Amino acid sequence: MREAEKEIEVRETDVLVVGTGIAGLTAALGCSPLHVDLITKSRFGAGGSSAWAQGGVAVAFGSDDAPALHAADTMAAGAGLNDPDVVAILTSEGPRRVEALLALGARFDRDSGGQLSLGREAAHSRRRILHAHGDATGAEMVRTLSAAVDQAPEVEVFERTFAIDLATIDGAVVGVVAEHPDGRLVLHAAPAIVLATGGLGRLYARTTNPVESTADGLAMAARAGARLVDVEFVQFHPTALAAGADPMPLLTEALRGEGAILIDDLGERFMVGEHPDAELAPRDVVARAIWRRLAAGRTVFLDATKAVGENFPERFPTVFEICRRQGLDPRHQPVAVSPAAHYHMGGIDVDASGRTSLPGLWACGEVSATGAHGANRLASNSLLEALVFGARVADDLRRPRVARPRRHPEIEAAAGAAEIPAGIEEDRSAKIVAEIRALMWDKVGLMRDEAGLTAALARLDEIALEEPELSGEARNLLCAGRLVTAAALARRESRGGHYRSDVPEPDPAWQVHLVTTLGKDGQVQVELEEAPPVPTPTLQAAGGAR
Repeated sequence: MREAEKEIEVRETDVLVVGTGIAGLTAALGCSPLHVDLITKSRFGAGGSSAWAQGGVAVAFGSDDAPALHAADTMAAGAGLNDPDVVAILTSEGPRRVEALLALGARFDRDSGGQLSLGREAAHSRRRILHAHGDATGAEMVRTLSAAVDQAPEVEVFERTFAIDLATIDGAVVGVVAEHPDGRLVLHAAPAIVLATGGLGRLYARTTNPVESTADGLAMAARAGARLVDVEFVQFHPTALAAGADPMPLLTEALRGEGAILIDDLGERFMVGEHPDAELAPRDVVARAIWRRLAAGRTVFLDATKAVGENFPERFPTVFEICRRQGLDPRHQPVAVSPAAHYHMGGIDVDASGRTSLPGLWACGEVSATGAHGANRLASNSLLEALVFGARVADDLRRPRVARPRRHPEIEAAAGAAEIPAGIEEDRSAKIVAEIRALMWDKVGLMRDEAGLTAALARLDEIALEEPELSGEARNLLCAGRLVTAAALARRESRGGHYRSDVPEPDPAWQVHLVTTLGKDGQVQVELEEAPPVPTPTLQAAGGAR
């Protein structure tokens, strides 16, 4: 554990938000007039997955669209595990939250008449995807929200500050122990702690996520005893550029929405035979179809030469520049692609206001599991969820409540009790992380089975015993790997983003949530919990309008 002479300072505020993606920024802005400490382990406005999001934000703005139609598409993609009430909140509140972002100055793409342009993506029955600068939607949203935070006197930002663990008193979360860039350890204490730390993409050897996506919030919440739900559901994006980079550059879903096709090295357009919607099939279907061909020794290409062609630099400038840096010209040649870990549907179990199972702790964005996505997220719903539920967390925190009295001696005792691993050599840590990422990709990736999952879990548990002083992001990745693998082993069916080759079909008996927790002894525990009933008549009515 940490060196005895390294004391932990205590800093108090009204609300502490960890993470500066769209969810964290939205939550921090919405808490006014409360004072907010906002911490990020990267540079403010630059790190995390939000700024990398190309595809867009889904919202029912079209004249032929409605929140009920958006909800029906979301439910269909979620493979029976969405919470219909949460989906209704997401799709009905979405337009208002996007309008609020527009009021802050967000510059979404517009047509020649000045109206917002609406694109189409996989498994959407309508054109409802807003883009910014073609394929820089997330960056524009982060720019808008970061600029607003810069002007908010109630929000104080701490850059390059790494959240190590949650501090608790009698089971309630009272703060976060963080390491500041000058090496100081500080307990940021507050009556309300909000985790908006993003996903776990770096858990896998192939991912579209930035290096910051190391499951920090998920692991911290697990170690504090929070309930996690559906952590086995990891979404693999079908089309990452296969050019040897890590992370793998994303080739946005919008390319296929505009007519780009998938072909193999024999020139076969294979998705036509895989699904009625061909390239616009749900992401898990497309990703597995590509995976099978790669496993058989084929190479798969995304061909946008006819669908986009010479318009590439204007229509998809980010993707065009990515390809050009690799010596590729997507205007005139198909580009090789591979699936890659992209998004985590599971996470910290929260209610519709972002409250977790632990008093004093809220969560929003990809680190949380609201029930909006079920077993398979619908394309471009992630940015919308970050906006809607980041705002709902803030709404909840502004409500009058009985304030927990400040308990300085107890808070200081909680700081002193924090167990912080001393850490191991950087080279050794890097080797362990590389092993974990390779193991997760090979055994807990797109195609899973009992033998592979059992072997992976045994090795991850072995690493946990061998390396008790593993610290920082490596510690969090190991924790997340054990959680995901245990849940994937427990779910004996295939559903949404979770595919088991030994049980390849969905089983109605498994249309349930899995609750995963980490015991005080460090053992992962997985239990079944019934899913909320799916309102079949409503889905049939909405589906008839598809």
